[in-house]
Amino acid sequence: MSGTELTENKLIEERIDLSRATCPNREQRASGINVWYGKASDLVKEARSGCLRQRERNFQQSSGCVLNFYLSVRIGTIRDAVAIYHAPVGCSSAALGYRELYRHVPVELGRPANYDLHWMTTNLGEKDVVYGAGDKLAAAIKEAERRYNPKAIFILTSCTSGIIGEDIEGVVAQVQPEIKATIVPIHCEGSRSKLVQTGYDAFWHAVLKYLTKKPEKKQNDLVNVASMLSYTWQDRLEIKRPLGKIGLRVNFVPEFASVEQFEQLSEAAVTAPLCPTYTDYLARGLKQEYGVPYFLYPSPMGIANTDEWLREIGRHTGKEKEVEALIEEEHKKWLPKLKAIKHEFENFKGNGEKVEVLGALGQGRLLAQVPYFDELGLKSSAAMCQDFDNLILQDLERLLSQVGDFDILVNTFQAAEQTHITNHRNPDIAMTCPFQGGAFKRDKGVTRVHALRSDAHPWSAQSGYTGAIAFGNFLLQSLKSHSYQRTMKEKTQSTYKDWWYKQPNPLYYLKAED
Repeated sequence: MSGTELTENKLIEERIDLSRATCPNREQRASGINVWYGKASDLVKEARSGCLRQRERNFQQSSGCVLNFYLSVRIGTIRDAVAIYHAPVGCSSAALGYRELYRHVPVELGRPANYDLHWMTTNLGEKDVVYGAGDKLAAAIKEAERRYNPKAIFILTSCTSGIIGEDIEGVVAQVQPEIKATIVPIHCEGSRSKLVQTGYDAFWHAVLKYLTKKPEKKQNDLVNVASMLSYTWQDRLEIKRPLGKIGLRVNFVPEFASVEQFEQLSEAAVTAPLCPTYTDYLARGLKQEYGVPYFLYPSPMGIANTDEWLREIGRHTGKEKEVEALIEEEHKKWLPKLKAIKHEFENFKGNGEKVEVLGALGQGRLLAQVPYFDELGLKSSAAMCQDFDNLILQDLERLLSQVGDFDILVNTFQAAEQTHITNHRNPDIAMTCPFQGGAFKRDKGVTRVHALRSDAHPWSAQSGYTGAIAFGNFLLQSLKSHSYQRTMKEKTQSTYKDWWYKQPNPLYYLKAED
């Protein structure tokens, strides 16, 4: 390493300062970006040299608000609590849709039997922007207490409340003595940051600052499993299953968690996030404030990653022997199934040519997916992720040494860019998500599948040993569905003009640098 390269402790802001109202932006904390295209090795070099910086697009189709992109809907599932959007009414619209969507999650997958979740909005308007709306927020807090008698009241800020400089902490200090519930202000206004992780960091900052209590006792059999958008409902069962076999309990947060679960985060034996970059702030904070150990990688996706994930938990819970016995038992059941799937993939195209997959989603899943695809015998010469920051730098270097170099498109919800790289790369399977703008047009016969389905069916599992087989089978069967692919190709209109596909670079609209 040259003297000009950044050392590991300079790459991120390590110290979490709970005296602050909120966290720093992810751009500040870890040099986060959402625009980049090139070799993963070059991305590492730029980040290490300190030259990596945020670029701007001349044209942008959509973006993810730190309030509305899955933060609000996750908070809206917390039991015995109320979420108040200090915002125009439109900022709370996602909560309504997902409230009804989650209603269909089976109880056995985590939904409380008494599905009674609450959210409100202050419905900010023109007069509020001019004169302020502190009184309106105070009234909403009191009304939430009167209606629902919650244990916690979450205040979610918005671009509007942020721009007019609402004194949220002042209102909380004024009202809290009159309110039995703990008031938890979350500074998640979308104008703060281009990266949705900033909203997640803001939420965990508020949890650490206002909800988590000093441990009354240590629960040596309790494992914190935190995630944001990184597991399916079936994954909850699979995560509980092997840990339960060795006498460990799982504290899932935040979806459908109780306020008490947040209060007891400090009592766990270890924090084991599923998506490390969405939840590292919580893990670091629990370690810093209460001494709860944590690890960030690997995530339990694929057989090998699941093995190491369990081993890490075993080290922190004193169950190393039990974990090794468990791994041996699970391998006997699942490795033959994985071998069979791999064999089918290897013979699918013939002539020794590998099936090519273009993976997608967040940077944490990138680190888990690429080695998993390698485990299945698939080829990943390129991948997409919605963002990148220095939190994954070490592990990206480790991944490159494991599977070799590949191209990365860092792309936040830009459908045209995703369609462009898919068209040019022409993979056999392209993974995308509707909220990323990924059209389901089968260009060139490419099989497109949802990267992270949240349905309750067993085949939606992706985590652990069960998920490794279920997801592998799902990819295999989707590839075999020739009639479906042919129909979609014939019946679906092209998303973009041919002109777009003729451009040499998916970042065509990137602003020129001075």
